[in-house]
Amino acid sequence: MMISIMAFEFFRNALLAGLLASITCGIIGTYVVVKKMVALSGGVSHAAFGGIGLGYFAGIDPILGAIGFSLASALGMGMISLRAKQHLDTLIGAIWAIGMAIGILFISLTPGYAPDLFSFLFGNILLVPVSDLLIMAVLAAMILLVVIACYQVFLAVTFDEEYAMVLDIPVEVITLLLLSLVALTVVMLIRIVGIILVIALLTLPAAISREYCSRLKNMMVLSVITGILVTTGGIFLSYFLNVPSGATIILIAAGMYGLVLIERALRKRHHPAPGAGNT
Repeated sequence: MMISIMAFEFFRNALLAGLLASITCGIIGTYVVVKKMVALSGGVSHAAFGGIGLGYFAGIDPILGAIGFSLASALGMGMISLRAKQHLDTLIGAIWAIGMAIGILFISLTPGYAPDLFSFLFGNILLVPVSDLLIMAVLAAMILLVVIACYQVFLAVTFDEEYAMVLDIPVEVITLLLLSLVALTVVMLIRIVGIILVIALLTLPAAISREYCSRLKNMMVLSVITGILVTTGGIFLSYFLNVPSGATIILIAAGMYGLVLIERALRKRHHPAPGAGNT
């Protein structure tokens, strides 16, 4: 049965898309979780809908439009927050709403019907075309090269910005670069799980790995492995059960995270911290 499924090109494309997304998601998701940028990632993903609407309106690939809008929104939020000292949660809410509103407006002005709109909102990894795979591969390569080249400065800025400033690291530039990588990762995930569910796949594998790893590199590796297991399992399960792939992937990730939390609670109960319960 499995061999016959692998004969389908769309299924092989789905597995490759899941692999690419898991690698970048595991690496960038680790920074998102450690630096507590989960809400920002959600704002970027929803703002990307404006680019999708613009893509439909202009007659270009909506993913290309999403790249531009995601980068602009991430950099905009970052610069305003760093320089104007505005509350980031307020900015996220505003850009979140503006991006969605722009997307809806452009789609309504586009003649005809937007056939792939549902997949952009909720994802369908089984329908990822080769053209999107090429875009994902290029984005993944760019993200990996930047992370490898800037790993030490990313590490410093992620854990201690004040210490990074003492080392004369351009914290503002590095922060904006990291936000740009988050934006590109969000675009990669849109085809996998959709705009609505992108936050979960970006953060849950990293959150799971954080429970077992204290070093950033180890956390990234475990997060990538977890992402591969989640996406691959979701692809097979959604195919056999004929259910939406994006939602299936997220539910598997959420189930794994729930089991991890239960395991942690049991571990603490059986191995309490030294001095616990003493008066």
